[in-house]
Amino acid sequence: MKDDTLIKGLAHSETIHDSAIKHVTGRAEYTDDLAEPHGLLHAYLGLSQCAHGRITGMDFTDTLAAPGVIGVLTAKDVPGVNDVAPNDKHDDPVFAEDEVKFWGQPVFAVIAETRDQARRAAHKARIDYEELPFALDPVAARDAGMDYVTEPLTLKRGDAGAGMAAAPRRIKGRFGIGGQDHFYLEGQIAMAVPGEDEDVAVNVSTQHPSEVQHMVAHVLDVPSHSVVVNVRRMGGGFGGKETQMNLFACVAAMAAKKWNRAVKIRPDRDDDMTATGKRHDFVVDYEVGFDDEGHILAVEGDWYARCGFSADLSGPVTDRALFHADNAYYYPDVLLRSHPMRTNTVSNTAFRGFGGPQGVIVAERMIEEIAYALGRDPYEIRQKNLYKNGQLTPYHQEVSDQILPRIFEELEADSDYQARRQAVLDWNSKGGVIRKGIALTPVKFGISFTATWFNQAGSLIHVYSDGSIALNHGGTEMGQGLNTKVAQVVAEAFQCDISRIKITRTTTEKVPNTSATAASSGTDLNGMAALDAAEQIKARLVDFVAERWQAPREDVRFVPGHVMAGETAIPWDEVIKAAYMARIHLSAAGFYKTPKIHWDRATGQGRPFYYFAYGAAVSEVSVDTLTGEYVIDRADVIHDVGRSLNPAIDKGQVEGAFVQGTGWLTCEELWWDDKGQLRTQAPSTYKIPLASDRPRIFNVKLADWSENSERTIKRSKAVGEPPFMLGISVFEAINMAVASVGDYREPARLDAPATPERVLMAVNRLKG
Repeated sequence: MKDDTLIKGLAHSETIHDSAIKHVTGRAEYTDDLAEPHGLLHAYLGLSQCAHGRITGMDFTDTLAAPGVIGVLTAKDVPGVNDVAPNDKHDDPVFAEDEVKFWGQPVFAVIAETRDQARRAAHKARIDYEELPFALDPVAARDAGMDYVTEPLTLKRGDAGAGMAAAPRRIKGRFGIGGQDHFYLEGQIAMAVPGEDEDVAVNVSTQHPSEVQHMVAHVLDVPSHSVVVNVRRMGGGFGGKETQMNLFACVAAMAAKKWNRAVKIRPDRDDDMTATGKRHDFVVDYEVGFDDEGHILAVEGDWYARCGFSADLSGPVTDRALFHADNAYYYPDVLLRSHPMRTNTVSNTAFRGFGGPQGVIVAERMIEEIAYALGRDPYEIRQKNLYKNGQLTPYHQEVSDQILPRIFEELEADSDYQARRQAVLDWNSKGGVIRKGIALTPVKFGISFTATWFNQAGSLIHVYSDGSIALNHGGTEMGQGLNTKVAQVVAEAFQCDISRIKITRTTTEKVPNTSATAASSGTDLNGMAALDAAEQIKARLVDFVAERWQAPREDVRFVPGHVMAGETAIPWDEVIKAAYMARIHLSAAGFYKTPKIHWDRATGQGRPFYYFAYGAAVSEVSVDTLTGEYVIDRADVIHDVGRSLNPAIDKGQVEGAFVQGTGWLTCEELWWDDKGQLRTQAPSTYKIPLASDRPRIFNVKLADWSENSERTIKRSKAVGEPPFMLGISVFEAINMAVASVGDYREPARLDAPATPERVLMAVNRLKG
């Protein structure tokens, strides 16, 4: 058996998603599918009907008299701390106490024998309020003198004031950027099972099991070791289950311990959408100075965010909006400020891209403004301003891995961009109702948690005496293929068939103190941790085999299904059985922490990101100028994932991210009425992209020539968040189509999302 038979490509192959067959056959088990313990109770939340007010009375007489009701939980029933804030602000109560701060804030929970009974009884409660003034959007909050929910950030390099004053041309603008509901297929859900003493086990759909563990422990006033959190899989998360699940897990656990019976909580979709946070809305005031050739000379910007009533993750989200306000472009002099505004709305939270998209799109808006001012193709302006290696970002990190020029060149050729743009111009020059637009936009996205301590992961691998392998790590599977990729890494390390590896549920019993599966770092962190554990076991096996089969240690090699001792091939099962009999330890805990990163928030300088992921997209649209409706005729994408661990999974992530990003910018609109109630809180009023909304022609390609210059797992790159921003190319193409109505004298300046109504209003404005 020769070395060239090694399964070197296993960790770079299109291995099927471990749950794919279960997904399509309906056999995949989610939290709501778990066998229900005998005597299971159900909880349902009672939500406030006031945007801001003092609670003057609560009457549960009719609720407690309703059929099947066991009891009601309020703030006074919390054994420990009435708080589920994922930070040190302690501003996010499980239940409101004296004051409600947004319409839909949880005030109580009803516990009943059935879910329907709990739900119906919750609506029988009477809560009285003394209404108080409220502000719903960030500008209104600023003008009303409301405070920040957390500390703002300033990024600066050079002298933006002097650079702006010296610039031959300057443009100021304001850009409204909408939020987005996560609209995961599986809603929020938790089931808690009480144990002896202080113990409780919580089965929950969460991206952050360790945080749920700590929150439940704090709310119950017990040590973390008394709480076990289990996650097999989620039906989507997108950031909406990073912190927002804390509330539901805590309510279930409180009820389970109070009545000593298992308790499940699953809100209806409308209550889920009302009571849980969204992507942050922003209003951005920007100014850009540039020369007659289109080179950016100076940028200033203020990002006002609708953060909601509490901090949640608004600090790091608004930070990252500034981190990506440059997107792919070098700003010689720059000054950027965040304004995390407190509003009387649900507390906004993590969402795929984590503030990055709201920074990137402003960069693209400024490029568009420059191009129209100079009568140039925006793509030309993008090329002129791309980072060069050695240049510094606004947070003073050096760009050293720039590959966008090659991606641009390849995509321009593959998509036939120049000829198609001319065809679009020719079409629009004829006038008519249908106008076309085309745009090529890039993304440069930093990978790592900006909270440096989150850049760590653990794993646990057991090799059993029959040669089978149990793999556990701290990441969570939400459909993105994390478990499959990590299993591929372990299979390649041991040179065994992936069918030997059992991917077990994520549980705090096996891997402690895990980081959230977020920031696109799931595979980077957990893959390296799993590899570390595998290498520990391999090292013990090498020593054992060398001694047992009398071979030099350097001649012991792992090959498919065997271990080589010199020229002798010993089957894997035989090696493992012999190692067990010789009392070799066949289990290992792995660990990994991301190197090189550091960040000083006080100075706004450091290296918060280990590396950058890159990509670009060309999108072409047709817009009906009589209705404002549009279709995406074609989209071409080239995206950089380094050396892909699984091209099939990665390509699917790129496709999904593009469509979700397009939805954010086109059809997904959040709307509150004048009383502060969210009215787009159900599938009937909130429109996500359908299969029919995808590009008619959709070409997605991975930059298979790319290899991460940093030592990541198998030289791959993260793929979850970066391609989300490629949907901006659709938004820019719509802007071009609308601008054609005014003969491109000025940009359309559409706010996002570019709903048909907004498009039609912009068309009429430009016609006028």
